[in-house]
Parts: sequence; C-alpha cells; structure tokens
Amino acid sequence: MIRLGAGPLNGIAAVGAHCDDIAIGAGGTLLTVCHANPGLRVDALVLSGGGSEREQEERAALAAFCPGADLRLTVLKLPDGRLPAHWDEAKAAVEELRARCEPDVVLAPRTDDAHQDHRGLAELMPTAFRDHLVLGYEIVKWDADLGRPTAYQPLSTETAERKARLLQEHYASQRHRPWYDREAFLGLARIRGIECHARYAEAFAATKLTLDLEV
Repeated sequence: MIRLGAGPLNGIAAVGAHCDDIAIGAGGTLLTVCHANPGLRVDALVLSGGGSEREQEERAALAAFCPGADLRLTVLKLPDGRLPAHWDEAKAAVEELRARCEPDVVLAPRTDDAHQDHRGLAELMPTAFRDHLVLGYEIVKWDADLGRPTAYQPLSTETAERKARLLQEHYASQRHRPWYDREAFLGLARIRGIECHARYAEAFAATKLTLDLEV
C-alpha cells in the first residue's frame, strides 16, 4: 500500500449537509488527526438542522470527535432534502467558510453520493476550495451507492470502536433508523481496512491532488 503523509496539520475544514454527516463519514479521521495535532483548528459547516435538537446533538458530538481542537462550528437552517432548491444559500455558506479559514485538508461528501443534499454540497466544494486537498467521505445508507475509494485513513481498533460509540451516544434522534448501528459502522470500517492492509479504516474519494515528491 502506497502511503503519503501530509505532515503536521494546522487546520481542517469539514462540511456536511446534515447533522451527523461529518461524524459518520469522517469521525474516525477527526479523532485521529486531533489526537496527533493538539490545538488543531477545525472549521465545520452543516447546512441543515440549525435551531433544533439536531444542532444540539451536533455540537456535543463534534466536540467529542475533535478533542483538544479549536472547533468552530456553524449550523444553518436550510431544509433537509431540499438543497438543490437552496443552491444560492448553500454556495454563499461554502464561500463564507472559505473566506474565514485556510485548511490543510477539506472533508466533504462525495460527488457521486446518491443523496441529493450530499451530492449538491460536494459539487460546491471545488468552486470555493480550488487549491486544497478535498477528501470526499462516504455515508452508508440504503441507496447502495458505496463505490471504489481512492484514499484511506487507517484507524486503530480503539479509534474505530470509539467512533461507533460516540455516534450512538450523541445522535439519539437517529437511533431508530435501521442502518444506524454499531455493526454497520464497524462493518464498513473493517471492509475499508481490508482494502488498505489495516484493521479498520475510513475511505475517501480524492478527485484531484498535486504531488510534491521532491520533498
């Protein structure tokens, strides 16, 4: 397995269409990088759920997923499932996020995600973060849209277990969903781990990156 290290990180931007998207898609990665980079700045943007129980869940959850980080979270009130009809507001929010941060890595949904909100947000990211490494995370769901990832972040067993536990602890509003359980989260992480010669991993789609192999 070919490994490329980014070196010490100073900042990460993470975006989600809904509260819990970031944690489901990249919670293990956040736990890993925040542990390795104390004081890391994390700028997070969620487009929907503002002012509701879900925002409260998200704030508590991301604080737990970003231990020791300088977390700056914005949760907006765009309607769930209607992002294409609110394109201007979503684009403005992404541009505002870009204006206030200079991240080393951007975590966002995949452009080929079957959910229209996820996909719409993913398509906005390169328009604002043109010179950044944007990693598209995956979210398990009934649409069966999981594909062939191009990048992996290995997770320790402790981190994978902690991610699954935090998802259950902090998002009580989602526990009724048939796919929202420990087996699903750890099962996908185990499969992605097999694909990159690790016990567990999170997988991402990297559509474009520039190599600097002279360093």
